[in-house]
Amino acid sequence: MAVTLKDVAELAGVSRSAVSRTFTEGASVSAKTRNKVMAAATELGYSPNALASSLTTGRTKMIGLVSNNFHNPIFLEVFDLFTRGLHERDLRPLLVNLTDETDPEASVRMLRQYSVDGVIVASSTLPHDFARAFRDAGVPVVHSFGRQTEAPAVDVLGIDNIAAGRLAARTLIERGYTNVGFLGGPASATSTIDRQAGFMEEVAQHGSMTATSSFATAYSFEAGREEMTRLLASKPAQAYFCGDDVLSIGAMSALQTAGLKVPEDVGIIGLNDMEMAGWESINLTTIHNPVSEIIAASIARVTELVADPTLEPKARLFDGSVVERGTLRPA
Repeated sequence: MAVTLKDVAELAGVSRSAVSRTFTEGASVSAKTRNKVMAAATELGYSPNALASSLTTGRTKMIGLVSNNFHNPIFLEVFDLFTRGLHERDLRPLLVNLTDETDPEASVRMLRQYSVDGVIVASSTLPHDFARAFRDAGVPVVHSFGRQTEAPAVDVLGIDNIAAGRLAARTLIERGYTNVGFLGGPASATSTIDRQAGFMEEVAQHGSMTATSSFATAYSFEAGREEMTRLLASKPAQAYFCGDDVLSIGAMSALQTAGLKVPEDVGIIGLNDMEMAGWESINLTTIHNPVSEIIAASIARVTELVADPTLEPKARLFDGSVVERGTLRPA
């Protein structure tokens, strides 16, 4: 049978309330009593019931983790970093899969039913009012990888997508490309809109440059391959900024099928620097997205909001950097 709080109290020779206070964060208990309780708990193999503790503290220590693109391998890295970061703070994630979902109401109801202490929306494609629905419901929320605004309704943390687009364009210009293309994710995604805007703004400053834009239906390998296959039906550009690594890998697959070589025939630069981008068989030149920094800052911020829900929302942008590999010709 499971060891109970009563068993620990009897072995330690203290009251049950003393055991409860020992395992309640911030509760008052003497060092002598704490040592006796911890020794008894260790001997019996006792661990406090998290759900029972939440009734005392009013906190479940659960953080809702909401995302909607599980087809993209980058999410495996995101999920790993989020869960480990939460565990290090003695918090537990409650994962919500919102693939093909854009209405926040059902998610808000579900997460409130589980009494989560806060929510992290980890998505660059969900509209900004999705995260705001949690704030309106009184749930502390952070939007990771969201879009910056001058007066954000919720805390937003993510890469500076406009600056990343400019950086991608400058990288192609430095390598002598004069006819370039932007191959983005869904046209409605704020990340796509901003990356395209930065890319086109930088290209427009160089009169000798020409540029085209096209969009994949999703941030996925299949969508990137399909869109590049469509582009190859006419004369392709000399190089493409694919607004995501997984789109880039799909585009490279289409080029290979068409008998074209990267970078000899067509150059490719991606964005994210996910783990598989560095595999020898892929070797993708890309823009590093500081995902681990964004996630660490998101977790820190949501814990601040749980402690003080009155904090004013703010936006924090992170810089990207080029990771040189083998899919662009040398500068």
